[in-house]
Amino acid sequence: MSRALIAVGVALLLLPTAALAQSKGKGIRLWNLTSATIASFELSPAGKNEWGPNQTLNDKDKEVDHDERLRITGVEPGRYDAKVGYSGGKQCFARDLEIKADAVFSVSDKDLKDCNK
Repeated sequence: MSRALIAVGVALLLLPTAALAQSKGKGIRLWNLTSATIASFELSPAGKNEWGPNQTLNDKDKEVDHDERLRITGVEPGRYDAKVGYSGGKQCFARDLEIKADAVFSVSDKDLKDCNK
């Protein structure tokens, strides 16, 4: 009986540590290496054309400046296409981006294709 109580006690002591370690993870982040401020950023599983929410809404000013990082939410690691929008209506795509857990991925001007303006 006492071994069981000790095991439960140790497990309860470790739970806050595990939760703290998990909360310290930075999560998935976009690094804007394009030459302009991104006004909207949507992701779709590569080749699916099923766009998720505008991720720039995760930023306090709702935009991602050049060289700024943006926290990405609701996305699992994998390969994605990105729809990148700029003020003034310009929109481009970045295809087949690899997104890893708790890592930074970047989009630069050379990644942008099929721009409408």
